[in-house]
Amino acid sequence: MTDDTTVAPVFEQRPLSARAIRTPKTAELVALKLRQMIVDGDLKDGDHLPHEAELMEHFAVSRPTLREAVRVLEAERLVEVRRGSRSGARVCVPGPEVVARPASLLLELSGATVADVFVAREAIEPAAARILAESGTEEDFDELERLLDEEVPAAFAAGDFGPAAARFHLRMVQLSGNATLALIAGMLHEIFERHTTNVTRERAFADAEAAQKRYKLFVRSLRRLIKLLRERDGDAAFTHWNEHMKAARAMTLAGNETTQVRDILG
Repeated sequence: MTDDTTVAPVFEQRPLSARAIRTPKTAELVALKLRQMIVDGDLKDGDHLPHEAELMEHFAVSRPTLREAVRVLEAERLVEVRRGSRSGARVCVPGPEVVARPASLLLELSGATVADVFVAREAIEPAAARILAESGTEEDFDELERLLDEEVPAAFAAGDFGPAAARFHLRMVQLSGNATLALIAGMLHEIFERHTTNVTRERAFADAEAAQKRYKLFVRSLRRLIKLLRERDGDAAFTHWNEHMKAARAMTLAGNETTQVRDILG
């Protein structure tokens, strides 16, 4: 004997459009509006948010709701609140360090090495050099030349060449105008510099003659890059900077290739 009775499922399947959708809390909506004002430039880095009373009236919300919205932005590091200060909340547009911290932790958990980070930079910077050569302005090239003529020599004389060299690398990517490449480069810069600054500084003091030789090679390579940029030769700029990065990795990481990334960002 067969039973044709259909057994109903324990949970009725409803179409997606019929499922409950969580309604955002009022504080989240206020935070969304303030966030958009920051993105649109209505509130700029360093600006103070309007006084509580003004914001409460503008959004027609209570003080607890407004403060919850500000806490949301504070958690996102879009505003900085000084407790007990009469100045209130100040807009603080985050930089690459915001993504560098969790990225550093994830890299540590995955067992990544500092060499891994440098290889990632090698994948990004030559592409940025090509873009900069093809679409950069003479003002961009002038800025890189000023860095090379002024900041880099001063840093080398002060025994702080490594960070200055890294800033040149990062600025080159930023000037390419590609926001995504600049963000990734900034994140990698934050992670890499925390691991290598002390090593490169100690190496410079330990062998002054070798440091002088590396410095001259670096300067010559950067002058070559700037020349290619001014000539608008994207392919040559890509090839040159690719070779530069490989040579830099060999010199910078000598003896530290297997050093693992550590979550040391403060």
